[in-house]
Amino acid sequence: MADVVQYKLERMTKELDDLERRGIFSRREIAEIVKQRRKFEYRLKRPSPLKHDYLAYIDFEKSLDALRILRKKAVTRELKKKKSEDGKGVVTKSKQSHSDFAGISRIIETYRLATNRFKGDIELWFQYLEFCRQRRNGHMKKVLAQVIRFHPKVPGVWIYAASWEFDHNLNAAAARALMQSGLRSCPNSEALWVEYLRMELTYLNKLSARRAALGEDVGALVPNRSDPEDKQWRDENKELFMSIDGENEDYKDVENEELKQKIDIFREQGLNILQAVYKSAVEALPSSFSLRTQFLEILEATNLTNSEKMQKEILADMKNEFSKEPAYWDWLAKYEAAGHKSTQDGKKEITTDQLSNAVQVYDEALKIVPSSTMFDLYIKFLMDIIGRNGHSQSSRLSDSSDNYIDPVTHALMIFDKAQSMACISEDLACQHVSFLLQLGRLDDARNLAEKFCNGELSETVNLWVLRLSIEMKRIRTPSKDDLSYLFDLLQNPLRKVSVLQAESLWLMGLKYFLNHKHYFDKLVDISLSSLIRDGGSDDGFSLSSAIINFVLQKNGIQSARDMYKRFFALPRPGLALYRNCIEMELNLASSAGDKKVNLVEARKLYEAALSTYDQDANLWQDYHSMESKMGTSETAAAVDWRARKTLKNNVKLVI
Repeated sequence: MADVVQYKLERMTKELDDLERRGIFSRREIAEIVKQRRKFEYRLKRPSPLKHDYLAYIDFEKSLDALRILRKKAVTRELKKKKSEDGKGVVTKSKQSHSDFAGISRIIETYRLATNRFKGDIELWFQYLEFCRQRRNGHMKKVLAQVIRFHPKVPGVWIYAASWEFDHNLNAAAARALMQSGLRSCPNSEALWVEYLRMELTYLNKLSARRAALGEDVGALVPNRSDPEDKQWRDENKELFMSIDGENEDYKDVENEELKQKIDIFREQGLNILQAVYKSAVEALPSSFSLRTQFLEILEATNLTNSEKMQKEILADMKNEFSKEPAYWDWLAKYEAAGHKSTQDGKKEITTDQLSNAVQVYDEALKIVPSSTMFDLYIKFLMDIIGRNGHSQSSRLSDSSDNYIDPVTHALMIFDKAQSMACISEDLACQHVSFLLQLGRLDDARNLAEKFCNGELSETVNLWVLRLSIEMKRIRTPSKDDLSYLFDLLQNPLRKVSVLQAESLWLMGLKYFLNHKHYFDKLVDISLSSLIRDGGSDDGFSLSSAIINFVLQKNGIQSARDMYKRFFALPRPGLALYRNCIEMELNLASSAGDKKVNLVEARKLYEAALSTYDQDANLWQDYHSMESKMGTSETAAAVDWRARKTLKNNVKLVI
């Protein structure tokens, strides 16, 4: 290993001598560079080098090369300044030396070693490709061939390679061949099909723009009748015109009928390309909805012959294939609302006719797909419209029968329709109640929440939270009867729903009745029976811990201790309760009070927890850390010995 590393370092002498001779780095800096490179080379020569080792070496060399470039510019400026002061004329541009290439070559070699070892790391390959693209060192084609050989099933690789050929090399034929090879390897990739179509249309547009820039007639399919010598000159200098982009508006004022026909031929050729690619893509991905929407976006962005006909064909195809999917109807309604545009702008105002068309689509969808999901999408659309226009009653949308419908009223009607069709869900019910509250209709919201909670959604926690919050806001200064009424409402779902699901209800009730001892004690009794039924939690929400924290806040540490002893008497108190109580005792020990008493209580809690969870390494670690910080060396050593014995030396406790 040492011989190989030394050999590599010796090969750097020419580069390092050149850096010192040109005044870019001092001798001390070069010694530090050698030291760092030796360290990285030894890391790479380990039996199992890590990916991080290669990337760290690459980052170091990139930073070093960037510093070299800056130092070189500074040295050049100083030399120019010195020459101008001496009156010796302008300094000629210095020739590139060995040090200008050595750093880049070393980075390339490190990338090569990294990708050879981690061939399956596609992110590493793309970093390699990006470096080659930015530095333009001539390795791009070789690296692309390698990554395609190792990752032929990754669509992004084919897209990257085709993009480089098309944009950098201006080689449309090679880009097309790569995309077609990618489609054969990954026929189920939406991105490949979409990018292939974009590339073909872009190339066709560039051909048209190039012919216009050259003064030729527009239309790739028209024979060229220009002068032979002029044609030869244009063919020899075609690279001068390759990157010029043109727009279809350039040809709007053309009055020559023959030229118009040639423009139509170009547009027709683009449509033929789109139809061919679309047909093949749909055959490969018959169940892809997003593929069709992306093709529709491309069609809308281009000016092709009979594009409306093709647009109708795609829409009809989508309706035949996805008429049972709520997502299709939601997209179609938003498509109508956007004025027959696939790209919807959320800030753009929607006209009354567009809203009317969208509502008609949703109404048709409810007849075909009567589901809670469809109602939910419908309501979200209407809420978005109401959010844009506010709660103003003047913002109206019209239907086909010239009846004017207020969006707010229409949303309420859809809520009622969902109930009548038995398509109401928990989310829809909560939205309905919340919407009534936003409109200021408190009594209607209260009655509706009561209806839901007494019906099919009686075990829905979020609805009970809404109902109780409405009642609590309504009763600002509760009497005894009000407290009894609220408690009866609260205990009904608490006895039915599991502890984990009713977390928000428990916290709401405990907070509300904290200052009412009679009802708080009743909640504690209900919690005991619920925890006997469901058991305590080892992580996450712990009802018993929440109650103890409320008791500690209200009555102090002694009452909290009495309370957690009641919970520890249950069959399965849960690890979360032990941890919460230990944390409470340690916080009190570190702040004020009798430190010894709190430490004794904490030890008792640890011992009780370990009697059930003796295989929990983290619990042993916490116990050992506590003894190391607050106990003695003997107690810490005793915990360490017990942990090793219990866990069979599979853990190493640290302070």
